[in-house]
Amino acid sequence: MIERTTQPFGGDEASDRPARAESDMAQMYQHSFAAGEGSPETRLDMGTVEQRQRGSRLAGLFSAAISLAMLVAVAMEIRQLHFREILAMIPRSAPFWLAFAAYYLVPPFTEWTIYRRLWGLPLSGVAALLRKQVSNELLLGYLGEVQFYAWARARLNMVAAPFGAIKDVTILSALTGNIATLVMLVGAWPLVMSGQLGMESRTVFMSLGVVLLTSCIILFFRQRLFSLHKRDLLIITGLHFGRIIIIVGLWALMWHLVLPEVELAMWLVLATLRMLISRLPLVPNKDVVFAGVAVFLLGHEAQISHLIAMMAGLLPVTHIVVGAIFASVDLFQSRKES
Repeated sequence: MIERTTQPFGGDEASDRPARAESDMAQMYQHSFAAGEGSPETRLDMGTVEQRQRGSRLAGLFSAAISLAMLVAVAMEIRQLHFREILAMIPRSAPFWLAFAAYYLVPPFTEWTIYRRLWGLPLSGVAALLRKQVSNELLLGYLGEVQFYAWARARLNMVAAPFGAIKDVTILSALTGNIATLVMLVGAWPLVMSGQLGMESRTVFMSLGVVLLTSCIILFFRQRLFSLHKRDLLIITGLHFGRIIIIVGLWALMWHLVLPEVELAMWLVLATLRMLISRLPLVPNKDVVFAGVAVFLLGHEAQISHLIAMMAGLLPVTHIVVGAIFASVDLFQSRKES
């Protein structure tokens, strides 16, 4: 005999009502929260956003501090320059100024090409790379890289971790410069050993040792130093070598435009020697040494001295003008944002 248990009308729905209410209440507490609260995933995302915003603010403050220091450096450099003498020496020909503008813009545009490949850097990034160049020249070497890193961190929608790329690009720039120095030194070795460059053999050998040592260290620890892919590293190295060749060619062209009676091929030789002398780390008074080399190879002592003095004064003036413009704009924008 089968026993049947009877329940009142609607008993099933009534018995389920407490469990359903409890489930609805749990879902309500899970999906609704007061201000400042939320699920662990939501709180984690909000914390990440806050950290990024805090990092961007700190990066902006650091960039403003560098801009202020740049203005101070500009003021100090202006006091040491003799503008009348420099203006009297500057050529008036348009081709010279086009060559000079190209020479000044080659480094930032080369790096913009690199970071365009790595990050999709917009054209506005050229301004940040120009600031980096001026900071390195007026303030302290490699301080510009720090400022550019702060600039990139302040724009996290562009790149989240810029340190590795900037580090690799900077190391490869030094390495390609060292390799180019060794190649030029091999080509100029007979002239260097003859003593006609005005450099002692001991200084040359010690400089060569420093260049070789730093290059070997970079190559030996390359797997730990570099974070980019091998293909990217090869492309960046090729761009750095191309930049060196273009700069040497533009130096020769500018000198030829000032002193056209000297053949362009001879200026190319002198531009290569200038690059070599500037890259040797232990050679003091590099401008004096190069002036002696130029006078020895070309003669024209008065004209060569005039040319070297003009170029030595024109570059700082350009750095000062560019640095003052960018530093003023940076300080104005940071004050407006605050």
